This record gives sequence, C-alpha cells and structure tokens, in this order.
Amino acid sequence: MNRKTLVLSAVIGLLAPVLAACGGSDSGSGSGDAIVVGTTDRFTATKDAPAPLDPAYAYDVGTWNILRQTVQTLMIMPKGDGDPVPEAAQSCGFTDSGNERYACKLRKGLKFANGDAITASDVKFSIDRALAIKADSGVFALLSTIDTVETQGDDEVIFHLKTADATFPYKLSTPVAGIVNPDDYQKDKLRDGFSVDGSGPYTLHSDVKNDELTDAVFTKNPNYKGTLEVNNGKAEIRSFEDADAMGAALEKGDIDVMTRTMSPEQINKLTNATGGDVDIVEMAGLEIRYLGFNTAAPTVKTKAVREAMAQIINRSELVSKVYGSQAEPLYSMVPASITGHSNSFFNKYGDPNIAKAKALMTQADITTPVKLTLHYTTDHYGPATKQEFEILQKQLNDSGLFDVSIKGTPWATYRQAEQQGKYDVYGMGWFPDFPDADNYLAPFLDKDNTIGTPYANSQIRNSLIPESRREADRLSAVTSLTDIQNIVANDVPLLPLWQGKQYVAARDDITGTAYALNSSSTLQLWELGRGVSG
Repeated sequence: MNRKTLVLSAVIGLLAPVLAACGGSDSGSGSGDAIVVGTTDRFTATKDAPAPLDPAYAYDVGTWNILRQTVQTLMIMPKGDGDPVPEAAQSCGFTDSGNERYACKLRKGLKFANGDAITASDVKFSIDRALAIKADSGVFALLSTIDTVETQGDDEVIFHLKTADATFPYKLSTPVAGIVNPDDYQKDKLRDGFSVDGSGPYTLHSDVKNDELTDAVFTKNPNYKGTLEVNNGKAEIRSFEDADAMGAALEKGDIDVMTRTMSPEQINKLTNATGGDVDIVEMAGLEIRYLGFNTAAPTVKTKAVREAMAQIINRSELVSKVYGSQAEPLYSMVPASITGHSNSFFNKYGDPNIAKAKALMTQADITTPVKLTLHYTTDHYGPATKQEFEILQKQLNDSGLFDVSIKGTPWATYRQAEQQGKYDVYGMGWFPDFPDADNYLAPFLDKDNTIGTPYANSQIRNSLIPESRREADRLSAVTSLTDIQNIVANDVPLLPLWQGKQYVAARDDITGTAYALNSSSTLQLWELGRGVSG
C-alpha cells in the first residue's frame, strides 16, 4: 500500500491523521457535482420523537452532523486544535474575573438563509427557547449554567451565568446554541419533521420516505457570513441500512465518501489494500463506549453487583477480538488524551479477577448467578456492536456469577426506552459535544442528565462539577475531575469499556478528507472538494 503521512496540527495533543492512499482510475458520484457522503446513521421521526432535527431537541452525532452544516453558532471549534473561536460572533469573551458574565458582539451583515437580518434578539430567542422547551433528550442541560440572556442593541448579547463556567464558550459552539429564526420556530414547541432553517454554510433539502430521512442535500448558502471556507457548492449525506450497503455504494462510485460507521473488517481491508481508487484516513478520536446502569432496578440496585461486573469484564480481550488496533481499553469515562483523565477503574479493580468479584457478591449476600439482560442498539454504533455484547455476555457468564442474555433494538426505539428507564443495563456510546473532561462527566452525572439515570451524588453535583468549571486553566481543574472519576469507579453507575479511533474512506479525487471529521466526530462537509484522481 502507498502510505502518505499528512502533517497536521494535533487535536488537543492527539496524533495527526494518517492517509492510506491507494492510486487508481477516475471516480465520480451518482449525484452530479454533489459530493455524496454515506452514513449508517438513521434519521427517523416517531411519535415519541417527532422533531429529530430541531436544535432544541437533537442530541446525537448523526443529527448534529446535519445541524452543524445548516445552523450557525456564536462560537465554533477551529480547524485543527485550540479553543473555540467566534463564528456568528465578531468577538466573545468573559467580561468579569469570575467567569460569570459572557458577552458577544455579532458580525455585521449576518442574515438567515432566506435573507432576513439576524439580530441579538434572535440569539436570545434561540437560547431562551431551548431552555424553555427543556426537551427530554436532555440537550438543554448544556445551557444549564445560563441565568438570563440580555441584549444591548441589535448586535450585542450578554449571558449572565448562575455559576462560573469556564467551558461556556465551548457550549456556545454546539447546535443547541444555534441561531434560529423566530418566523420558522415556535418559542414553546419543537418543530416536527426534517426541515432546518438557519444561517450556516449550507441550506438543507430533505428527502423523506416513511418518516425517515434518506438523503440530506446541502447547497451552499449565498448569505452565509462566518469563518468557514466552503470548498464545494453542493454536498449530500445519504443514509444506508448497514455498513455493507454503504461500502458497496462507495466501490461502485454511487457515493464519494463514507464515515460512520464502517465495520472493523472494512477498515482493515481498506487499510491493507495495495491498489484501487479509494483512500482511507485514520485519525485519533474521542469516541467512547460504556455500559449504563439503571441503579434503581432491582437486578443492579446493589452496588456489589455492578462492582462485580467491573471486576470481571476484560476490556483488553474485548477490544482485541472485536476492534483490534482500532480501539483501546478505557478505565474512565474521560478518554486518555483529555486533560483530567484518570485510570480510576484500573486503580480500583486492577486486572480482571473472578475470585475478587465472587468475594464482593458473597460479602453483599447476593444470590448467584444474577440474571441480567444487556441491551444494545443494532443500528447506531456499527455492525460490530452485537459481537461486542456477545463477548461481554460470555465473560460474565463464564464467571459463574451471572446468567446474562443480550438483546438488540433499533436506535429509534432503543434511545427512548433507555431514557425511560426500561433497561437495567444498556450499552451506549459518546461523541463529545466539545473536547473537555467536563463533557464526559456532567452529561451523565449532573441534574437533567442525558441518560436519565436515577443515580445522584450530591458531592459531584453540588461541589465537584461547579469547582471544576471555575478553572479557566483546565490543568487547575484536574483535582476535582479526578475526584469525580474516582467516585464513579467506586459507585459504578457507569462502566467505561473502550475509546476508539475514527476513519473516513473516500474516492481518490476527493480533497479535504483529513479535516472531514474533527476529534468530536463532527462532520465538516465544507472541507471537502473535488480534485483529480490517480
């Protein structure tokens, strides 16, 4: 294989992407000049979740990948690494020493895609709306430190925070803080369906069949004013039933790029290829997988049961058998490359040890084997998820302490059931909203958390999370962050499993693939262009 190394800025200390380039013949796509990106993400409107693309509701990597192309935020993560920078704003910053007052001045000439002028009142409307609707996805919690939003004239917005929050600029870069037009979005009701209107780099046309978005077609927005250089006039995200169908479309030239989620076998095949017209980009990622527990459920309410699972599960075996070099074991909810990471679970439990797990169960007077069902989603985290759960099932059952069955469910049903507490033990993934340890802890442990866990630790919520957010220098927050991770390892409301790399495969006439995803798995369609193959 012909391998080229791309010298790029590291993302918060991560390795730069490596491009495995395989030369070949001309390539193209089935949609004219549009650059077509394949995904296995499913976008479904249901009775329980009728507004999947409303910024006040959407809270998964797939829907955010659509919103980031279309809805503009005051701040944005820069290309490469670094802190967020102004986007719809001309400037933003804390105006006090306590990190409790944050002011932004809007760019001149900002317009929605329909030509309507954007003013500070539109920003206030958008933020107030997300907080008022308080969608059950939990995404509004990203804005939970906001007390009031003030406007001064047409171009200045001031956020008064309840408590110090050094991570607030990051939160203003997320789609829930996106600016929407009051003419298109009601202040107290979610917008059903698949329409999105904003001031981002693209406008959206949605092709929908049976309440499911099959193709999201993005056209360059002529009214866009911001920091992004848009390298194509048209792009498309096309949803596929599975990784095999997506891969076949790439090979045929029906699509130009494929991202999440490829199978481990596809990644290995492309990485080791010696010819052809498809390139693969490997880059460090901040994606994690974990088990969540309904700590109020009778089967796992006793901490010793959860501790025993933490003592038995062999992460190294799991990763080796399913993902190989594409992932690595994780012993904290915070990935190893993020400031504040601590190997808390390894420090407490060490290597897998069935004898220690048995002692925990005996001491707690737990009758074994404990009967459990591990739930997983069949279509959201890739085709290897089933194999992953089969290995977890075998590890637990082989201990003699558990009688585990596994059950897979499509994401559209799975996500709602998990939030409603219908699963005692469930597998989840996390793609960070922003690259900070706070975003691997607060979304699961704070009030109004995204998984709806009944677990509540007053020290974490009332002391440690607020303490960590006071520190603008994130190194100064390490003590508080480590304490949170140690409490999680002790109480086991969550059980981290692994963190993974991310990959983009593209036909060899597509440029910009090294920046098509950032470290948070944000799809950046504007980086893609069409060049010359070969």
